[in-house]
Amino acid sequence: MTSNLSPAVPATVPATAAEAADAALVAELLGRYLVTLDDEEPDDTWARGLFTEDAVVTFPMSRHAGLAGLAEWHRASLTAFASTQHLGSPAVVSVGGDRAAFRANVLTTHVHHPGGDRPPLFRAGTLASGGARRTAAGWRMDELSFRVLFTEGQPPQRG
Repeated sequence: MTSNLSPAVPATVPATAAEAADAALVAELLGRYLVTLDDEEPDDTWARGLFTEDAVVTFPMSRHAGLAGLAEWHRASLTAFASTQHLGSPAVVSVGGDRAAFRANVLTTHVHHPGGDRPPLFRAGTLASGGARRTAAGWRMDELSFRVLFTEGQPPQRG
């Protein structure tokens, strides 16, 4: 992926109304992603509405490249928990033409399935960063990654 916008570079204030509108659309993608993880079951339509065909999503414990299988990968990750809640800060977005970079803070509470020997909750504070590009269908994320800043509790056991 070639881009002169880096998710690690602080975003600047949009210079034009068009850039501000594009930045709002990109921020809304991340917000929709986080909310739908908690109350919807990701499917291929969900993935196509958020990501490009060549998207790369990186969690602290795994990575997925490409749109094919992305919804299933998310569903498999979510089954480790009885429920989740993802709370995101407003995204800071830099737009340059048909590319954008974004960053946001995310606090996630994961509820373990009952009956185990773990504390009921596992929490993580992360920095979400990534990129998006304008497609024929509108803005879509082409990269999304989460860097863990802190955790509380115990993560799920790996099988």
